[in-house]
Amino acid sequence: MTIMYGIPNCDTIKKAKKFLTDNNIAFNFHDYRKNGLDETLLDTFFSQLGWENVLNKRGTTYRALTEEQKQTLNEHTAKALLLEAPAMIKRPILIHNDKYYLGFKKEQYQEIFSL
Repeated sequence: MTIMYGIPNCDTIKKAKKFLTDNNIAFNFHDYRKNGLDETLLDTFFSQLGWENVLNKRGTTYRALTEEQKQTLNEHTAKALLLEAPAMIKRPILIHNDKYYLGFKKEQYQEIFSL
């Protein structure tokens, strides 16, 4: 089973979903806002991908943080911020065959799904 995690209004999520649909790849979509995000799931993302990779530093939510928040980021503070604002999680996170992937690039997905 393939699972994609993210928020539906994200352009990168839309591109990734279109790729999967266009290539007839079945997947479940987990919307952080509708389906929730808990500490256990976030811990799994951190252990599989690294907390620094999971944190999206390009988005408006991250840029809105104070300079002090940015300077004092560590795994613990990042977890609290991401639980409060899941939009700061880099998107999408994809799980396929028990492997975790971060972001979307067409070439990467072609490789993941052997297309």
